[in-house]
Amino acid sequence: METIHLPEEFQKIALKARAAGKKIALVPTMGNLHDGHASLIDIARKNADLVAVSVFVNPTQFAPNEDYDKYPRTLKADEKLCAEHGADIVFAPAPDAIYAKDASTFVVENACSQGLCGRYRPTHFRGVCTVVNLLFNLAQPNVAVFGQKDAQQVAVLKRMVRDLHIPVEIIVAPIVREGDGLALSSRNKYLSARERAVAPQICAGLNAVKCAVSEGVVDVAKARKIFEEALHANPLFETQYFECVDATTMSQLSEIVPRETLVAVAVFMTETRTRLIDNIRV
Repeated sequence: METIHLPEEFQKIALKARAAGKKIALVPTMGNLHDGHASLIDIARKNADLVAVSVFVNPTQFAPNEDYDKYPRTLKADEKLCAEHGADIVFAPAPDAIYAKDASTFVVENACSQGLCGRYRPTHFRGVCTVVNLLFNLAQPNVAVFGQKDAQQVAVLKRMVRDLHIPVEIIVAPIVREGDGLALSSRNKYLSARERAVAPQICAGLNAVKCAVSEGVVDVAKARKIFEEALHANPLFETQYFECVDATTMSQLSEIVPRETLVAVAVFMTETRTRLIDNIRV
């Protein structure tokens, strides 16, 4: 495995691999890798001859008041995990190698990105689409692997690929959870001990909603109440949103449609102001 820092070098290797008939898989990440990322690399390994993992904390998807500066950078540990899971290339560029100082071109998706996280982070998905499109241009992948935890991101990128006729197959990997149900996230490291102890109640609340839907509940307000009750009115939780959306388009639903609805939540943990997202298909 080799680590590449220069975009032109990465693209040159990718173009040479494609010319030789090799199938390339890309796993885009922001680093600080964990078992959830490892599962993406494992899937990529099964679907390609050459596996590239990008490790890049993308500044354009952070708002000025967000955690760009403190987001964990752990490249040495990330390289070790990538090697252990069979990656061939780690692409770890500096921001100024990706974006020119006067960069003025962005990719914007205007439907799937509008609700959920997009409502509270209005420039986030513009940054995501721009950097992923850029990575596609560099890596020349046949397939790209993303995690279901970021369900809205997946929907946005699928729409981008469709609308711009980008020849990349997007593979969606299941959410990987801790033994107590907490969805794996690089931001879990921000949690205080008290927050970490109760954070699995988010997953428990989603499972309670899924169970209620299987028993016939279709009212969104009732589903929201079931979720909030699972958090036990704990002051450590502050729900930013609870929404039932179409699992493909991310459009908000007034009534739950079994097998077509995604229940998505964003919750702030109030001691550290850590924002956790999770979702479940019902």
